Amino acid sequence: MPKKDPRVELTPAAAELLRRLHGTHGPLMFHQSGGCCDGSAPMCFPAGEFRTGGSDVLLAELAVEGVPEPVTFWMSRSQYEVWDHTRLIVDVVPGRGSGFSLEAPEGVRFLIRSRLVNT
Repeated sequence: MPKKDPRVELTPAAAELLRRLHGTHGPLMFHQSGGCCDGSAPMCFPAGEFRTGGSDVLLAELAVEGVPEPVTFWMSRSQYEVWDHTRLIVDVVPGRGSGFSLEAPEGVRFLIRSRLVNT
């Protein structure tokens, strides 16, 4: 269940990229595993392509103007326990990650910025 007080937001650049990716790939989702290197970056997939389960937490259903359905944001439960006190801000920067995230061919990559919140 997403929290009442959402812990994930998008920068305008991330929202714009999601609109473009949605036009190409349809409904979208994020998953952040908490692994090393690129595993610590949010990965964007076509909705349902990454299988989630009991070891994952749905943090948010992000509303993106121009995208008809919410973009879900999932995180591995073990990472969620560490990041529970933060607001996650999905942003975009130039460069390519080495993962399978949909933005890789665009020459950019999603990343997480964060700030502490009151719990």
